[in-house]
Amino acid sequence: MLPKSLRPLFPYLQKYRGSYFIGTICVFINNGVWILFPLVLRHAVDRLRAGVTREKLLTYSLELMGVAAIKGVFQFLTRWIVIGISREIEFDLRNDLFRHLESLSYSYYQRTRTGDIMARATNDLNAVRMLLGPAIMYSANTIVFTAGALAFMLSISPKLTFYAFLPLPVVSITVQYFGKQIHERFEKIQAMFSEISARAQENFSGARVIRAYVQEEPEIAAFETSNRHYINRSLKLVRLMGMLWPTLETLLGLAIVLVLWLGGREVVSGQVRTELISNLGTKTTLFLDGSMSIGDFVAFNTYMVQLTWPVIALGWVINIFQRGTASMGRINEILVEQTEIQDSPEVKATAARPTPIRGEIEFRGLNFAYNGVPVLCGINLRIPEGSSLAIVGPTGSGKTTLVSLIPRIYDAAPGSVWIDGKPVRDFPLESLRRQIGFVPQETFLFSETVRENIAFGKEDATDEEVRSAAEAANIAQDIEEFPEHYRTLVGERGITLSGGQKQRSAIARAIIRNPRILILDDALSSVDTHTEDKILNHLREVMQNRTTIFISHRVSTVRNADMIAVLHAGCIVELGTHDELLARNGYYSDLYNKQLLEEELAEV
Repeated sequence: MLPKSLRPLFPYLQKYRGSYFIGTICVFINNGVWILFPLVLRHAVDRLRAGVTREKLLTYSLELMGVAAIKGVFQFLTRWIVIGISREIEFDLRNDLFRHLESLSYSYYQRTRTGDIMARATNDLNAVRMLLGPAIMYSANTIVFTAGALAFMLSISPKLTFYAFLPLPVVSITVQYFGKQIHERFEKIQAMFSEISARAQENFSGARVIRAYVQEEPEIAAFETSNRHYINRSLKLVRLMGMLWPTLETLLGLAIVLVLWLGGREVVSGQVRTELISNLGTKTTLFLDGSMSIGDFVAFNTYMVQLTWPVIALGWVINIFQRGTASMGRINEILVEQTEIQDSPEVKATAARPTPIRGEIEFRGLNFAYNGVPVLCGINLRIPEGSSLAIVGPTGSGKTTLVSLIPRIYDAAPGSVWIDGKPVRDFPLESLRRQIGFVPQETFLFSETVRENIAFGKEDATDEEVRSAAEAANIAQDIEEFPEHYRTLVGERGITLSGGQKQRSAIARAIIRNPRILILDDALSSVDTHTEDKILNHLREVMQNRTTIFISHRVSTVRNADMIAVLHAGCIVELGTHDELLARNGYYSDLYNKQLLEEELAEV
């Protein structure tokens, strides 16, 4: 029965049960053959006492070499099969973990640090692999060999066997105590490793900010502090492991001393009768009851020596097991996370035949709160198919949240968001998002080429389509000036590009999908007004008869939209065209006048 924290591994173990069965056979043959080694040695010692001949030496040498050779073959097969299975399970588990992470909602990544996720996907996953490979293999070897050796040791001397295994209760208590301590300390170590990974990841991603604010030394000091805590926790585990193995070796050493003392006395005090068997023409050494031959004594001690590694390995296995269970518990915390946004069973049934979107959007009595904090209240808004809507408003008014509800990055209450006269939840998620081009406020580019970033989301994009999208986003000329044009690597998060170039690349990425609905969340904030005009003119051509929604703080960006909505404190306070809103002398009029003044001052 698997422990509760390891039960998620059961399907993976089931998948490879055939390979584990073959590995089990190899374990039995490997240990079964190795158990014969002391018996061959016993027979050789007893026979050689009667007289040493070249024939006997050759025979017993070949027997011992044969046993060792067969053991070597099956030991190799055991490691190849069992360790190989652990690598296969690691492969499957890593894929499943990544697939599950890809399915989780955006909110999960808002509350979970990237470094913590990376630590679980690397360090913790490796600890689980060690549990499924070396731990299983050494545990099986220890159990099978100990059981077999015990049977033969009892046949040689039950009394000596009793003394040999006398320390076992103490070993059991020791293992339980150390196992619990190892589990607790390893969990703390992994938590600290997650902290270090998160700090390193944030520093590498925020390299520009750190240098701009001259914070290299404070960040180095903070990292060193975290690193010191990690090392201190690791040293506590090292000290614990340093105590475990010597303790097990000491207990085993006491058993060997007892066997040497009592067994040696039994051999020395044994009264030997030698009887000549005339019909065989040889001498046979017989022992009285209660005595032991030298061969028996050698075989018994050989078993004791052979049991040294399994007992020591037991401590190592306990260490791996506790680490693996702690790590699997941390990985399972991710696997049990449920995505907050998913298709209903009824919608999943229709996913094979997705409905094309025309582009009409409507919000009906929309109220939305995030973590209990109201963000949007009483939104009633209709965006006709093929029209353009601009959204303006102060920071924190809910603009980004509103547009995020359309592709269901967040989920609004049922019946409050409609597309083409149907609730947005009636559209399969994949189909819905494939027909929406979304350029978020925070531009993200992958550490790939410019072409791959633009073609992201359209795997079959041709070079011509990539160039057309780049031209529509007014980034084509910049790309042609790059050293390798469209094959230029942009660096992690597009660090080699300017803010405006990153935004235009992201717009091209959205345009190339030929979306029915295009959402630009303040996606022109880093470009100048001249470039902005060019992009907007191209977008009018590209998005003709398609729905466009864009958020901006610039009046120059929104003035030509079919409709402008002004959001304030989560409510639509003004709605109309540019001229209609100017006539109302409200927030939009104030924004327009301020920007006119800024432009005049800039000219002066």
